[in-house]
Amino acid sequence: MNRRYRKTIIAGNWKMNKTPTEAKALIEEMKPALSRCKWCEMVLCVPFTDIQNAVKAARGSKIAIGAQNMHFEKSGAFTGEVSADMLKEMGVKFVIIGHSERRQYFGETDISCNKKVKVALAAGLRPILCCGETLEEREQDVTMEVVRKQIKIALRDVAAEDIKKVVIAYEPIWAIGTGKTATAEQAGEVCSAIRDCLRELYGARAARAITVQYGGSMNAKNAAELLAQPDVDGGLIGGASLKAADFAAIVDAANQ
Repeated sequence: MNRRYRKTIIAGNWKMNKTPTEAKALIEEMKPALSRCKWCEMVLCVPFTDIQNAVKAARGSKIAIGAQNMHFEKSGAFTGEVSADMLKEMGVKFVIIGHSERRQYFGETDISCNKKVKVALAAGLRPILCCGETLEEREQDVTMEVVRKQIKIALRDVAAEDIKKVVIAYEPIWAIGTGKTATAEQAGEVCSAIRDCLRELYGARAARAITVQYGGSMNAKNAAELLAQPDVDGGLIGGASLKAADFAAIVDAANQ
């Protein structure tokens, strides 16, 4: 982490877990422990059906609520989708874009991510843009090429004045939900390469101000080591964000 130049952000991705009632209960359980947070922003990206309850439960706390997906059109015949304006009006502050599960199961592409990033920014939402390689791509030693391609396409035509609002989440696909975690050195190396790519696109001053998270089985035990890397500015947390004590421990590690 480098707090001199950028914010540390710990974001939970609840995926398809928790009913609205369960969401309210979990946030209420989290709030006392998270109230002592001083140095980082905390975000919970919840299922769409939970957003209303989550926003109400988080009111008055330091927790921001995020969404897990959105469509790039403002409205229209897109059954089952939600727009950026709908999320904004509900009190959402962040939105995950391009998670590997969206890419794998629902056909998300770098091009659709680009459309969503621009629409999210226009609506006043902060995109959490995901990138990452498969195990096969890592074994073929093309991790950096894959990640750079994802970043460059997804950020095409994003204005320099908007780029600081974007959060990048490096999530090696082989480490998501598998219990495997990139070593701190591996995570730091790729996050540093992401910042190099951002520097090429937007210049050094902008690049050093952008939060780059690590996702992929970050948990209470390994968070401190991962966050000690200078270019790892937080985490996008899966399973550990569904347990109040574990999520609080990660936030505590970010506050050291």
